Amino acid sequence: MATFGCTTPMQRAGQPKELAPAYVFLASEDSSYMSGQMLQINGGTIINN
Repeated sequence: MATFGCTTPMQRAGQPKELAPAYVFLASEDSSYMSGQMLQINGGTIINN
């Protein structure tokens, strides 16, 4: 766990308080006009599987 997130450009794992606003936004009426977008909330690292 000590090294989790250390390979991101932010050099740390994201905290819930940093991630939650994006989830709240997507679940709200404020995002009602969005279509087909992807929010990259990953500390600068794009993960492709």
